[in-house]
Amino acid sequence: MGNTPLCLLVEIADVGRRIYSGPCLRITAPAAAGEVGILPRHAPMLTALRPGEIRLQNLAGEEHFFYVSGGFLEVKDDTVSILADQALRTSEIDLQRVQEAREEAEQLLREAHQIQDRDIAKLDLAKAIAQLRVLQHAEIHRLRKSQG
Repeated sequence: MGNTPLCLLVEIADVGRRIYSGPCLRITAPAAAGEVGILPRHAPMLTALRPGEIRLQNLAGEEHFFYVSGGFLEVKDDTVSILADQALRTSEIDLQRVQEAREEAEQLLREAHQIQDRDIAKLDLAKAIAQLRVLQHAEIHRLRKSQG
């Protein structure tokens, strides 16, 4: 092994493109049952993802943040594969559009009379909140890095 750190090979893609591929030291993801942290030598796993934030630390120690709207995560032989319904880099998230989507979802939730409409509004609200959290965490990380 030498001085080579243990690492994971991570690939994040959605139905249209690959948005990240490379080695990392650790990754956290929004699994259906709660946030999951994955380190090298993690046991094999397959889980559904809910809307939320993917955080990974590359070999240089830099943190990267991504949004996923849902999908699946598989861990196998130090390889983490994430296939999302939608995946976005922080630079691709439009703050104003997400804030508007959140407001619309909140309004639909208040006005919905059918369970199906409420469920759709809840999912849209969860997606908007998740995108806002990704932006917030990325900004906090950027500020800490610039101060330290």
